[in-house]
Amino acid sequence: MALTPVENQTPGFTAATAAAAGAFFGLFVGTAQGSGLMGVLIGAALLGVIGFVFASMTDKETPLRWLLIAVFAAAGFVLGGVVAAVIGALFGWFAGWFVFWIATSRYRAHLAPYLTPGQVLWHYTFRVICGVIFVFLITPILVVMPLSFNAQDFFTFTPEMLRFDPEGYSLKHYRDFFTNDDWQQALWNSVRIAPMATLLSVGFGTLAAIGLSQPHVPFRRAIMAILISPMIVPLIISAAGMYFFYSRIGLQGTYLGVVLAHAALGIPFVIITVTATLVGFDRSLTRAAANMGAGPVTTFFRVQMPLILPGVISGGLFAFITSFDEVVVVLFVGSAGQKTLPWQMFIGLREQISPTILAVATILVVISIALLTTVEMLRRRSERLRGMSPS
Repeated sequence: MALTPVENQTPGFTAATAAAAGAFFGLFVGTAQGSGLMGVLIGAALLGVIGFVFASMTDKETPLRWLLIAVFAAAGFVLGGVVAAVIGALFGWFAGWFVFWIATSRYRAHLAPYLTPGQVLWHYTFRVICGVIFVFLITPILVVMPLSFNAQDFFTFTPEMLRFDPEGYSLKHYRDFFTNDDWQQALWNSVRIAPMATLLSVGFGTLAAIGLSQPHVPFRRAIMAILISPMIVPLIISAAGMYFFYSRIGLQGTYLGVVLAHAALGIPFVIITVTATLVGFDRSLTRAAANMGAGPVTTFFRVQMPLILPGVISGGLFAFITSFDEVVVVLFVGSAGQKTLPWQMFIGLREQISPTILAVATILVVISIALLTTVEMLRRRSERLRGMSPS
């Protein structure tokens, strides 16, 4: 099969592709302004014309891209001030980059030369779909974080914030969180409960994963399904069951009851991550240690644990996040004395709308991002230890 030639695209192809991108972005802009159809038409026409004109002037790419940035920034400033100017400059930069990226066929630079046009189209369509899903998932975070710096007690962007006026921003909601007794008591409860639940989850989950990894254990699949069921069963059902069970044995409304409940929710994460780590574990190492006279405990801590430690820590981090962010179960099995941070946030939404919730949510998001980054680093380290990654 002949290789697909890589050459500059025709103005018609560039214009059509640029118009499709313009319609996509115009849909969002137009919807925000109250007319999605008008946004699609204007976006498609605008980028289509730019693509058609610039496709035949690829030798002047740099000045034309700067021209687009300046024109869109100026138009944004006239229509909406500094904020619109910044958005316009960003859109101008994207439009210039995208048009010349298509016109000069740079989109094929990192692809196999034998791919058909249909395969190239699907390659980028799939990535656009993934990008749209990603933006849809993180949009709530992108909204909450700037709102936490609102100088007013509102859950919306004020005109001062939209103008980037320093008077519209403040740290007063963060100060309220760190000085309010209710918030600090809730934080202290979460800090007390989550580490204890994590330790129990890691201990029991690691032992269960190691035991279930042994081929001679009967009914391994059934036991595994039971142990990870807290991840599958709706939380409201688990919480109701725990409430009735704990009330019978006197654990309802106690710290121990909340810790045990959160540990039960975290154990499945530890089992799954440790089991995944054990898949590539070389069992001849434990047999060699036993032949050298090491006992089971020594073999576990000196041979097995160092190799599965990334999976154990990853599971522990997931268990910690689950406990720290959980609200449904603690509402059932806890009492006012065990009010955690998510519980206090729930009360703040239900009883009194306090913007301090946004500051707390931002702090929790930052903590979650840091922990998930650690999990990813541990995952890569585990792959290197097991020889699945070259570096």
